[in-house]
Amino acid sequence: MLHFNLLHPLTTNLSSMKKLRYPCFNLVREYNILFIKCFMILLLSCITIRLNFSISSIPFSLKSLPIEGNFSFDELDLKNAARDFGNRYRSHPMTVLHPKSVSDIAVTVKHVWSLGSSSRVTVAARGHGHSLQGQAQANGGVVINMESLKVEEIKVYGGEFPYVDVAGGELWIDILKETLRYGLAPRSWTDYLHLTVGGTLSNAGVSGQAFRHGPQISNVLKMEIVTGTGEVVNCSEDQNNELFYSVLGGLGQFGIITKARIKLEPAPVMVKWIRVLYSDFTAFTRDQEQLIFAEKAFDYVEGFVIKNRTGLVNNWRLSFNPQDPVQASKFISDGRTLFCLEVAKYFNLENTLEVNQEVEKHLSHLNYIQSTLFQTEVTYIDFLDRVHISEVKLRSKGLWDVPHPWLNLFIPKSKIHNFADTVFGNIVKETSNGPILIYPLNKSKWDERTSIVIPDEDIFYLVAFLASAVPSSNGEEGLEHILSQNKRILEYCEREDLGVKQYLAHYSTQEEWQTHYGPKWEIFKQRKSMYDPLAILAPGQGIFQKSITFSS
Repeated sequence: MLHFNLLHPLTTNLSSMKKLRYPCFNLVREYNILFIKCFMILLLSCITIRLNFSISSIPFSLKSLPIEGNFSFDELDLKNAARDFGNRYRSHPMTVLHPKSVSDIAVTVKHVWSLGSSSRVTVAARGHGHSLQGQAQANGGVVINMESLKVEEIKVYGGEFPYVDVAGGELWIDILKETLRYGLAPRSWTDYLHLTVGGTLSNAGVSGQAFRHGPQISNVLKMEIVTGTGEVVNCSEDQNNELFYSVLGGLGQFGIITKARIKLEPAPVMVKWIRVLYSDFTAFTRDQEQLIFAEKAFDYVEGFVIKNRTGLVNNWRLSFNPQDPVQASKFISDGRTLFCLEVAKYFNLENTLEVNQEVEKHLSHLNYIQSTLFQTEVTYIDFLDRVHISEVKLRSKGLWDVPHPWLNLFIPKSKIHNFADTVFGNIVKETSNGPILIYPLNKSKWDERTSIVIPDEDIFYLVAFLASAVPSSNGEEGLEHILSQNKRILEYCEREDLGVKQYLAHYSTQEEWQTHYGPKWEIFKQRKSMYDPLAILAPGQGIFQKSITFSS
């Protein structure tokens, strides 16, 4: 009994020790977890403090740069830089640079590059702000107002091969006015001239003259570029040609265009401007294709789609004269989808008779609806600046600064009829919310060494859905309806594998961009790593993301 009593305490102690061992282990584990949590909180706090300190110090470091222009932190300035013509995307920059010299741009880009990959700051060059989906915006970065860059006066050079030297932020309308003083003008245009040189050359610059002279990027002799490392480089076909072709159509990914040398040609004084209608799409496209290869035919060839707009012909009477007023007044669309061929012939007054004969000859070979021939004569500058007249009218009605969910497509000739049957036959119900342009382009006038991607066929079509959304509308003129329609069009093109390429494209993932560029993607990537290794430039395009690292 005593033996039992002596052992009992020992047994009790051993049992107690076992019980104490596990709480001790649990306590250590809890201490470890607590320590890890504290360490992580401390680490994240340090990173946050460091990042915040870095960000807060950036405005000061920018302000200290030796520039002639200025950095603006004004809220109105930032707000303006955070919107564009598309009026759908908003990315507020940290500051807006108003440069007075190329050096201002180079110094700024070099400074941002020197901040390294640990900085979030990016740089976007903004021209006239006519982007559609935030392509010229830089969230939390630096937006460069290229229109502030007035490095020198527009300089026109005559001779056998005339050209003009201009700043990258110069508007095409101002270039036209200046070159006309010398009886000259650029050879290729966009439909809207209140755009900057750098902006259109970063895309392509397409209009009804492109079948003859190619896009604007096919009419550049030389450029001055600020690369993504802040280096100022002159480039041409013979000098630094890899950069030259990279930047043309390069969406701003490889450098900022600060100067450009543009080809010129003798400018006409007048334009004979003609519109005719077709109800047969095959006849319409056949005639368009015939005209872009015809000798001494028209200088401008475009077209557009008309659906459920019965009064359009009567509206033309405000500025166009019908060849046969009686027959034109009897024309009824009967709800058909119609196709308008729009052509122009440039001429000088002393050549009026000869031009009239040429126009009549070429019109006689076309298969349009005879009662729908409308024509007028206007000055060359009025013809080229025709969209601005519409802009003024829309602005007066408050209908210019609305969302513009545009969709621009390059479509191979072999697929254009399939596209038209489905899209114009089933998807698009009317064209009252904006024009739908459609016209052929000649691939031989495009330089494949540039960064632009186009269909792999000798002839391809530009089809542009240029809709304006009514903000308060929930119907067919509303933004959601137009976006839904655009999505259906793109899904159809992808599903049927039409080989379509978007122009002024916008994608949300790099995989989509890779598909867009196809065989050109590897070259595009190599050029990016060569000229903008930290992915500083043109972040709004969404092609490359600046990688953020935290060095020790």
